Amino acid sequence: MLYPSIDSLMEKLDSKYTLVTVSAKRAREIREDHDRGPLVDRPKSKKYVGVALEEILHNQLEYKRIEK
Repeated sequence: MLYPSIDSLMEKLDSKYTLVTVSAKRAREIREDHDRGPLVDRPKSKKYVGVALEEILHNQLEYKRIEK
């Protein structure tokens, strides 16, 4: 079983595309800035994308959709 599950993540965001974009951007930030580190205490995942998904699940990340 995957953690966090896609169902639990979809309750936090409006689409799978948003989920991929937000998590990929945050994973790059974690990878490039080691001093800042993850926003969750003791993440279960050792991979950057997994940590970003955990941050989304725990409401540590927010996004704002820009309407044209």
